[in-house]
Amino acid sequence: MNTQDFLLQQYGPRESMEYDVVIVGAGPAGLATAIRLKQLASAAGSEVSVVVLEKGAEPGAHILSGAIMDPRALTELIPDWKEKGAPLKQAVTADEFLFLSETGARATPHGLLPDCFKNEGNYIVSLGEVVQWLAAQAEELGVEIFPGFAAAEVLYAEDGTVRGVATGNMGLGKDGDPTDHFQLGMELRGKYTIFAEGSRGHLGKQLIERFALDAGKDPQSYGLGLKELWEVPAANHRAGLVVHTAGWPLDADTYGGSFLYHAADNRIAIGFVVGLDYANPWLSPFEEFQRFKTHPAVAKHLADGRRISYGARAITAGGLLSLPKTVFPGGALVGCDAGYLNASRIKGSHAAIKSGMLCAESLFEALAAGRSGDVLSAYPQAFEKSWLHAELLQAKNFKQWFKKGRATATLMTGIEQWLLPRLGVKCPPWTLRRTAADHTFLKPADQCERIAYPKPDGKLSFDRLSSVFVSNTNHEENQPAHLRLRDEQAALDINLMTFAGPEARFCPAGVYEYVGQADGRQRLQINAQNCLHCKTCDIKDPTQNITWVVPEGGGGPAYAGM
Repeated sequence: MNTQDFLLQQYGPRESMEYDVVIVGAGPAGLATAIRLKQLASAAGSEVSVVVLEKGAEPGAHILSGAIMDPRALTELIPDWKEKGAPLKQAVTADEFLFLSETGARATPHGLLPDCFKNEGNYIVSLGEVVQWLAAQAEELGVEIFPGFAAAEVLYAEDGTVRGVATGNMGLGKDGDPTDHFQLGMELRGKYTIFAEGSRGHLGKQLIERFALDAGKDPQSYGLGLKELWEVPAANHRAGLVVHTAGWPLDADTYGGSFLYHAADNRIAIGFVVGLDYANPWLSPFEEFQRFKTHPAVAKHLADGRRISYGARAITAGGLLSLPKTVFPGGALVGCDAGYLNASRIKGSHAAIKSGMLCAESLFEALAAGRSGDVLSAYPQAFEKSWLHAELLQAKNFKQWFKKGRATATLMTGIEQWLLPRLGVKCPPWTLRRTAADHTFLKPADQCERIAYPKPDGKLSFDRLSSVFVSNTNHEENQPAHLRLRDEQAALDINLMTFAGPEARFCPAGVYEYVGQADGRQRLQINAQNCLHCKTCDIKDPTQNITWVVPEGGGGPAYAGM
């Protein structure tokens, strides 16, 4: 008998609530699904019960994105969003793209910028604030939102159909035993269950495996996005300026780049993305980000400013060729839980909203017809006819070109995203396939050059722990670790001996560290209280030994203005 079965036997049964639709995740995709479904029901004069579960303490608490928002999907969802006060405060006023050497910067002429890097008509936003606003719109329509409740388990009917989710138990001690504050999780059952957990969703990952949703697809590809929010002097600020860079400090074979977005109120969002298919185990995405900020072309934006916040999040970047099947009996994947982000545009919020709308329209059709628990085939069919599919089709090869080096990728991005559209070709006539998952690319440490990172100066560059502090991350300390090792010895025998302990470098929050023991041996220590819920460890661990599961609801970062 496993632990959960024992708890159910001792404390069960769990309380249960019934809805027409259960949605896991109050991000752009989940909330768009809920809003569109309620809009359709209202227009038809019918009632549809919808609940949204959110593991963060409030909607937006765990949301991290650059972010430049293309308002196309939001305008389709809520045409009068301006009148309703949507927090799209700063329109983009100018685009720059720089190729960095260690000390120099070469700008791309605006006329040669591929369309994917142009942002006229878009907005610099705090996606967390946008999500808070969307949550308010959803509640006005009658959607129930339960923040602080983490969906920990998928519920299945006897025939294997998804029937809902169960929230995690509360009040377990570190040893997994119930404390005096123990509370059994709750079951939320629905005719359909929609998963909108974001990149590398805990339950979405299980569903993809259970229903073989990725069969015949390219392995998914991810990046790690790191972001800081700065307040700078007015003299350094140029409202609406968007700067992207490629090149230094990453080598030519490592996918990555950066952004600086001059938001409203003298604030700059600065971020760095590293593809998680990198090969050198000595590489630290966090340290690369800190080093990047010291470049003269970057430092001038931040001079005499102060860092307000920090965060990190995995990005599902494989695109259309890695997009799994999005439907299964009783449910669907939307947003980054599926992988709709357009990596070439460095944008995903518009895609998340559109995918949620398409899913909602399929849901309403099924509910109106009295169906329950079947496959929502109208959803992927509608996607294939949508502008979102056309957008992703044009960008289908973007990430794959970078495995051939930065020079080739730059040339081919220019051909596919600048030249071909001007020739009237909407989709590249060739397709590059991806054959290996990100965790397979690490080389043994003794085959790679060790990277010496400078010490942080406390002005432009910082260490991990001070960074986690400004992310407002907090977890109840007396709970089971939500980062689990399948085999503790593998961490020592393989990760440490072969790859020199890459966990300590690929984690952007200092969760993993190898510590010496009295007998001279090493032990992998997991500081789960530092976890930003970025999912990098679940993705990049070379032996796939680490599994991220949900902690108690409400735990994790509490991003403000991010």
